[in-house]
Amino acid sequence: MASHGNGLAKIETQKMKEDKIICHDDSAVPVTAQTEDELHSLQKKKSGPNTPIKDIQSAFGIPTTEVERQKQQLQSISASLASLTRETGPKVVKGDPRVETPKLVQASQPKHTAAPNITDSALKFTHILYNLSPAELYEQAIQNEKGSFITSSGALATLSGAKTGRSPRDKRVVKDETTANELWWGKGSPNIEMDEQTFLINRERAVDYLCSLEKVFVNDQFLNWDPNNRIKVRIVSARAYHSLFMHNMCIRPTPEELENFGTPDFTIYNAGKFPCNRYTHYMTSSTSIDINLARREMVILGTQYAGEMKKGLFSLMHYLMPKRQILSLHSGCNMGKEGDVALFFGLSGTGKTTLSTDHNRYLIGDDEHCWSDHGVSNIEGGCYAKCIDLSREKEPDIWNAIKFGTVLENVVFEERTRQVDYADKSVTENTRAAYPIEYIPNAKIPCVGPHPKNVILLACDAFGVLPPVSKLNLAQTMYHFISGYTALVAGTEDGIKEPTATFSACFGAAFIMLHPTKYAAMLAEKMQKHGATGWLVNTGWSGGSYGSGGRIKLAYTRKIIDAIHSGELLEANYTKTEVFGLEIPTELEGVPSQILDPANTWPDKNAYKETLMKLGGLFRKNFEVFANYKIGADNNLTEEILAAGPNF
Repeated sequence: MASHGNGLAKIETQKMKEDKIICHDDSAVPVTAQTEDELHSLQKKKSGPNTPIKDIQSAFGIPTTEVERQKQQLQSISASLASLTRETGPKVVKGDPRVETPKLVQASQPKHTAAPNITDSALKFTHILYNLSPAELYEQAIQNEKGSFITSSGALATLSGAKTGRSPRDKRVVKDETTANELWWGKGSPNIEMDEQTFLINRERAVDYLCSLEKVFVNDQFLNWDPNNRIKVRIVSARAYHSLFMHNMCIRPTPEELENFGTPDFTIYNAGKFPCNRYTHYMTSSTSIDINLARREMVILGTQYAGEMKKGLFSLMHYLMPKRQILSLHSGCNMGKEGDVALFFGLSGTGKTTLSTDHNRYLIGDDEHCWSDHGVSNIEGGCYAKCIDLSREKEPDIWNAIKFGTVLENVVFEERTRQVDYADKSVTENTRAAYPIEYIPNAKIPCVGPHPKNVILLACDAFGVLPPVSKLNLAQTMYHFISGYTALVAGTEDGIKEPTATFSACFGAAFIMLHPTKYAAMLAEKMQKHGATGWLVNTGWSGGSYGSGGRIKLAYTRKIIDAIHSGELLEANYTKTEVFGLEIPTELEGVPSQILDPANTWPDKNAYKETLMKLGGLFRKNFEVFANYKIGADNNLTEEILAAGPNF
């Protein structure tokens, strides 16, 4: 380039044959489109079949074409949305109603003459948005759902409406001849009964609401990474938020698996924006979450909180899996480089997520698992993490997982920058993030592993009398598993804070279907068969109760967990505590020996003994509801478990 006197480069030109001077630029050939619509049509690449079309023969020996496949798929969805009072399901068609839908994929409808009781909904098409991608669901949410925003990290922020948590008192299970004998009912049970007639009324209400909409979202997905025992689930919902949430939380099928999905094993009808009828029998509020195990269906009315779907499916697995001699577990699970698997049980605040997330180990899952004859498998395809007070320093994996594709529930963000303030509880304290498990860098995909080597029960004991670590025998493991203990700290108006004991059977009483002792007996059987060791780890207080003692340092707890993983703790010397009869190590590298026995850490020995007896009494009182339940030959297993509790 030549330079002018002012220092600016001179633009080179060249002469064309016609002696016209032109300036060099990057102009390309103009688009061939004649209109904007035509131009936009070039922008989107039409999706062809993602997998080869197999020559699957129809009943008449004619190969099934792609068009026929799509018709069969839509007929299956139409059947799912069928009213109980009409012969056929709604007319369904694939695609957004704003976009012209090719008629060739419409589900064929049986020809029938108009009946006197025909409804307006039977005359219209219901548009099905089927297994949309996260990008498509973002667009649907932002265009159509108030309160949907893209945050600065790329996650989709949404609101769950009036309900920001589960409604356990509004959850019902149909009690019929089968479930009356199989399920756990009565005192202490999470299963509140309803009859089938009431369920069908609520189902009709939900289906009629969904069919009246212009479009509904349908997800066909799987539960359980064990291919021999996976469950096919269909989720029909009215919100893009719910569809994206379940896309993240369930296992995502491959295109080929989706082609051959067929009829689902279980269907959720999420009509959460629409209330139930308060005058219907068994209804106690405008919210109703109903499970019918015989029909393999779940109906949601009056709550848009997405966690109801996740936990409803978990309840289903707690029923179906034990029937196959597979133990369903509310636990975290990770695996070492040598293939040693550990299960982590613990209620909120015990450190389950923190301790099961270990950069030196692979994450199999954070919340729901199965233990079969083949080993362990994650039930879910994603994680549902609490976000309150989340920080990059404390939880880097969760922080980094909150990106495009992740659903952020009920968080507060800065209006202009869209940066989330995780400390803000303006909407709720129960803020959550739902993301695919592959967003965690050390996740093990597929999420399966060999038989567990260690079963770790976590308790945050604010009374300060449980040891930092105890080795449990089988009966003790069953006792503490059935108890599901932790102690929370409750604040009072005058500033006095007393520990409050909390017990949740199997560390997840809200979701179990059978009696807790059945899960405990299965756990003991599998631990015995595969040589797993039980541990009770206290992540709470030492040297006194809350207010006088101090919380056990996380660094010490991590050393304990590392010693469990490595097998070092199995080689330690042990002594037995009084009252609970727990075996505790006398020394452990990296942990002060004094704190291993809580009796040594309390300056007031009488206060220690008094508090220990108080906690023992709380355990006994909680266990009364299970004491009369007979398990084992001649009830011997019940006696063994009772003997493993506090003795004074």
